[in-house]
Amino acid sequence: MADVRNKDAAPGDRKKFWTSDMEAIIAIMVVLLILGTINVFSSSFIFAEAEFDTPYFFLKRHIINIVIGLMAFGVCFHFDYHVWRRWTVGILILTIVALVLVLVIGPTVNGARRWLPLGVTQFQPAEMAKLVSIMISAAYISHKVKRGQELHYLTLQMGIIALIAGLTELEPDLGTASIILGIPLLMLIVCGLDKKKVLQIVGMATAGAAFLIIREPYRLERLKITYDPWSDAQDYGYQTVQSLSAIGSGELTGMGLGVGVSKYDYLPEAHTDFAFAIFCQENGFLGAIFVFLLFAAFAVYAARIANKARDEFGQVLAMGIMLLIVGQAIANLLMVGGMTPVVGVPLPFISYGGTSLIITMAAIGILVNVGKQGDRKGN
Repeated sequence: MADVRNKDAAPGDRKKFWTSDMEAIIAIMVVLLILGTINVFSSSFIFAEAEFDTPYFFLKRHIINIVIGLMAFGVCFHFDYHVWRRWTVGILILTIVALVLVLVIGPTVNGARRWLPLGVTQFQPAEMAKLVSIMISAAYISHKVKRGQELHYLTLQMGIIALIAGLTELEPDLGTASIILGIPLLMLIVCGLDKKKVLQIVGMATAGAAFLIIREPYRLERLKITYDPWSDAQDYGYQTVQSLSAIGSGELTGMGLGVGVSKYDYLPEAHTDFAFAIFCQENGFLGAIFVFLLFAAFAVYAARIANKARDEFGQVLAMGIMLLIVGQAIANLLMVGGMTPVVGVPLPFISYGGTSLIITMAAIGILVNVGKQGDRKGN
């Protein structure tokens, strides 16, 4: 029988789902957007009907946010990522001003001021602060790495990031403040910070966390019941108990889209911070594993983009964006699963949140641009 294989094909050529790491990242983002849109509607339509007389209230806003996010993604994808290094100071000033304005004129919702009213919508400056902190850190770290100089954490850059985190904590929003400060520190550690300095950071972080927890009694109570939420199932442990009940009731394949019962005023924040619990209830263990795999694949392809970036700034920036998105996913999954206290960190794409979604898509646009520049270098 004649050999009909393509003799011109390279030995290592294989059929792939995508031709580049950039294409893989975009495909994962699109899948997560689809899953998130379905889940936002399914988890919110009961609350939306009761509060706004229409089940489509949050869905409409979510779709608008996706459109804005796609525009932000497109802009960041087409801009050479080096412009963000030049514009970091300007963006930083705007972010600090916005964080201060939130504390002065922001509406109080559930005892916190986190949003700036902008006519028909609201903007959450702390979400922008996450990305800004990564840009600042990438500029500092890449400068040091390029010259073979030792990394430090007691720097002007980290002081500015600590200021941003402090303003966010005043809202109060300890979860977001921890991300704003924690991701840059993690970037330093990954990029080769001296082990002694790492231990110093761990010690100071432990002391700082203890102080912030003790300062607010409700945080201490949340920490106490983390590993036994049923001991206070009607108060501080209520959200965790309801979340675990929702996840467990989904079993292997779930109750079905729209059928989950926990969104019927049982689980607070069912369409925001605890949206993944509703997702598990309706899609089951198999659906949850699929989401895990998507974020794992995102981490792998983002790391590949960072590894092939054309320069040190691109490498560190891409790594920081990967740590931000995947780190938030891990934090949310641990919280929803009852393994950490409730800290109010949304699950990227799956949770409802306009500013969070837009900034995440903008960050992915920057990441994909790093990949595009890296592919040009390779060619």
